[in-house]
Amino acid sequence: MHFRLDVDVQKLETEKLRKGKNKAEEDLDSLKTNYKKLRLSMKTTGMGKTS
Repeated sequence: MHFRLDVDVQKLETEKLRKGKNKAEEDLDSLKTNYKKLRLSMKTTGMGKTS
């Protein structure tokens, strides 16, 4: 019985980590998209020029 509980806990922890990883990947994709939009906006308005 004790071994069964350990396996269940391990499965729950693994699932929690997997969900956290998926969320982090979604957040990263969102940041990349927002960064690209910002860069395009800066380029369009001429704010990206350093000279």
